[in-house]
Amino acid sequence: MSLDTFSKWRRRFWPVHAFELKKVLPLILMKFLISLIYGVFLSMKDTLIVTGEGSGAEVIPVLKAWVVLPVAIGVTVLYTKLASKYQRSTLFYGTILTFVTFILLFSFVLYPNKAFLTPLESSNWILSHIGGHYAHWVAVYRNWIETVFFVFAELWAPLVIFMLFWGLCNQINVVEEAKRYYSLFIVAGDFGTIFTGPLIVYYSRKFANVGYLFTIQSLSLCLSSLALGILFLHWYLMKYSLPKQPLQVREKKPRLSLIEGIRYIASSKYLRCIACMVVSYGLVINMIEVPWKASVHQLYSSTVDYQAFIAKVTSAVGFVAMFTAFFLSGNVIRMFGWRFSAMIPPVVLGSTGVFFLAFVLMKRNFSPSFFLIDPLLLIVFFGAFQNIVSKTVKYSFFDPTKEMAFIPLDQESQVKGKAAIDVVGSRLGKSSSGWIQLAFMQLMGTSSVLSITGLLLPFLCTTVFYWMVSIRELSQEFSEESADDEQATSSL
Repeated sequence: MSLDTFSKWRRRFWPVHAFELKKVLPLILMKFLISLIYGVFLSMKDTLIVTGEGSGAEVIPVLKAWVVLPVAIGVTVLYTKLASKYQRSTLFYGTILTFVTFILLFSFVLYPNKAFLTPLESSNWILSHIGGHYAHWVAVYRNWIETVFFVFAELWAPLVIFMLFWGLCNQINVVEEAKRYYSLFIVAGDFGTIFTGPLIVYYSRKFANVGYLFTIQSLSLCLSSLALGILFLHWYLMKYSLPKQPLQVREKKPRLSLIEGIRYIASSKYLRCIACMVVSYGLVINMIEVPWKASVHQLYSSTVDYQAFIAKVTSAVGFVAMFTAFFLSGNVIRMFGWRFSAMIPPVVLGSTGVFFLAFVLMKRNFSPSFFLIDPLLLIVFFGAFQNIVSKTVKYSFFDPTKEMAFIPLDQESQVKGKAAIDVVGSRLGKSSSGWIQLAFMQLMGTSSVLSITGLLLPFLCTTVFYWMVSIRELSQEFSEESADDEQATSSL
């Protein structure tokens, strides 16, 4: 339906018809809860790993390269097999309940008994034989409880946000609706992210004199309640909204296995370009975040202070991203088109990332008197600014343009191709960054990621270049595919 039926301001801020509210409002609330949980997960997983005993930010590349990626591949294989046997609703409920079960198990069974379950003696023995340069590897084994939590938290975004939520949105909306709805969903997610900081800071201060365990357990109960709210919204949507909504009818292709799906992606220029976008984002953001988190840990060494700072940055991301998505995202996509909007993330991440790594490199090669302020303070807060801006453009431009690119595809390509790209592709990008960082640390004989900053700059610039090339190649095909998709839908 044309936007001409709306007033000027409603077209910009609320382009939704009254009869569409039964579908749009549950999705908005669902995205709010999913993003709030994600924000808490982000803060908790980084705090547990970076401030753990014998741990640090250098452990993150090990986890993402050698733990999270294999698990993500296994989860993708399992998901694609289950998708062939069960309905989307069954997968939705099963996935959310699995996360709820683990959250409660971690908070009330594993973490309270950490002292008895930590292999302290064996990890010390291993460390004494292989040397301190490999401390970040041993920390993964020593802190295996935190490692398991980190893996589950890392899987929330690709599984719940991208595969479940956006997969549902892509199934029940056409491109014209996506242009009107998706910016609203992004705003709802940003609004949920804003609540991350106050929620974490509240419980951290409440139990500051009692113990971090009570903070974890309180946050876990909140997360479980929010997850149950997501299940209720999905049930309401399925029961009262979607049966009355005309779903897109797409030509179905024979079902593919995961390996066949990956081969299909490799042979399809369209899906290959989407995969390149996802891999590039993961590689660039992780290449910048690890040195930043290592610097944050130097400035805020205690668990409570580190988590409070990360939570405040997360809330700031929500504020800025909400403003950007509400006033700019949807309007920019509608006015300037898909290609212009998709180019914004690589330009922003590339430019701010180069400046951040340059600051870290200057700190290592110049005396503190060269800077007008404390160089560590400068790096931490400019890194926070870079993190806020990068995630803002991700939520406001990268996510909606990427999801829009899936819409013209048939349902089989959406399910199989999206699973491989969102889960394996996103993890491959971050894992590739981890492999690069670990290789340079091994080459330089160091256990500090801050000492290899100069070697990371060429990889960042090269990745951003290929990211932009992929967007240029994808834009023409997307325009053709989306035009065919809208023409087929209008003829129903």
